[in-house]
Amino acid sequence: MDIQSLKNIAKFLATIGLVLSLFLTLPSLVGVLYSESIEKYLVFHLVFFLFHLILYLGLRKHPPKMSIKEGIFAVNLIWILLGIGGGMGLYLTSHITFAQAFFEAISGFTTTGATIYSDIESLSHTTLMLRSLYHWLGGMGIIVLGVGLLTLVNPTGSLTLFKAESTGVTLEKLTPKIKDTALRLWGIYALLTLADAILLWVGGMSPFDAINHAFSTISTGGFSTKNASLGYWAHNYYILWVTTIFMFVSGINFIAHLKALYGDFRGYKSEEVVWYAVIFVVLSVALSIVHIIKGHDSWFHSLTHSFFTISSILTTTGFASTDYGQWSSVAIAIIFIPMFIGANAGSTAGGIKVIRYVVLFKNLGAQLKQILHPNAIIGIYIDGKRISSKVLGSVSGFFFIYMLTTLLCAFYLLAKGFDFLTSFSAAIAVIGNIGPGFAHVGPADNFTIFSDFDKVVLAILMIVGRLEFYTFIILFSKEFWKKF
Repeated sequence: MDIQSLKNIAKFLATIGLVLSLFLTLPSLVGVLYSESIEKYLVFHLVFFLFHLILYLGLRKHPPKMSIKEGIFAVNLIWILLGIGGGMGLYLTSHITFAQAFFEAISGFTTTGATIYSDIESLSHTTLMLRSLYHWLGGMGIIVLGVGLLTLVNPTGSLTLFKAESTGVTLEKLTPKIKDTALRLWGIYALLTLADAILLWVGGMSPFDAINHAFSTISTGGFSTKNASLGYWAHNYYILWVTTIFMFVSGINFIAHLKALYGDFRGYKSEEVVWYAVIFVVLSVALSIVHIIKGHDSWFHSLTHSFFTISSILTTTGFASTDYGQWSSVAIAIIFIPMFIGANAGSTAGGIKVIRYVVLFKNLGAQLKQILHPNAIIGIYIDGKRISSKVLGSVSGFFFIYMLTTLLCAFYLLAKGFDFLTSFSAAIAVIGNIGPGFAHVGPADNFTIFSDFDKVVLAILMIVGRLEFYTFIILFSKEFWKKF
């Protein structure tokens, strides 16, 4: 890269840093409100702000025009820097190593929700708010935040960043300017967060707990303020159902929510949303039946926790209302299914996404028809639109890379001496940005069992999963650097 490219990237990152500095004021206010010692955090916040301010002022006269190569490189770089900068905040507010802080910060920003803290309730309010804030900012996407609030890059550059950060098979924008679409998405995101927080507060949570859990729910992150996660309110069915519903809603493509504001509800009738709802209901009912048969709880209790669990895993939120790892081997098998699915493209959730399975199964059906009718021209349609061979190849490639990376991660952990269930569920949990897995990384445990080096490796895999592989892997292609 030449000096011009480096200046483009630096100015973009500096502006993102300034925007983040504004949000990072919130934990400081919380610390003051609860009379906590926040001197170290204030110094970090000040240094973080001044560094980006000086960098921005030094480049204020530089008119950036971000290319595809610069945009993709900036997307990857900012996630690493978020882990370093965000990790520093956690490192200074709690007694952990920097590798642990890096893992926790990446887990927060990628909305994975895997934690290294064994006693969450011993953490300061400042630290708890910081973790939840990372979730909330990472949920809709740091890059989308930058594209929506800033006008530093030209429309082509903005679209490049939005494509690299947003998830899904295709990108859809509803306004002429991608910046306006991003801003409106953030507006919906904020409104859902506010509504969730108010309903949780009404249901019995303290204002602090309600805000933190709303941040984690709408971002489909999973960080909680309690050691038992939502299990702390295991018998408050109102709170569990409110959270279940908001997790489910957050797993829907936010473009559908945006369309609904304009009176267009066709987004909720799309094949992906319909299949997402069907999968959710079928798996929830199946788990409920198993829980009722195997357990000794009432049917409503079983129904509540089963629907909550499937909603949490399917949307990759990772909240736990109970230790579902103890329900039975059949229950574990059922819960493994949504771990491999995920919610909708264009949502805050991770995972493979329902739309890719729709494409894959339709392609399988088309291939079977082609065998029976060799001379027929068989197309694959989603919501009445024909899917191109380019998209089919991209979906197939993604599925292969996803499974291969998961296997490699699992084999790495197996080679380090961890048991089969811990290794495979941890691999699925970090790459799918889910959070908890089973066995030693189950809902009643955490990721402290891994070494600092392992935590860094797993954190990088969270980023790879968040960027959906292609945006990261393309950096290692010589042709990419030559072509662009």
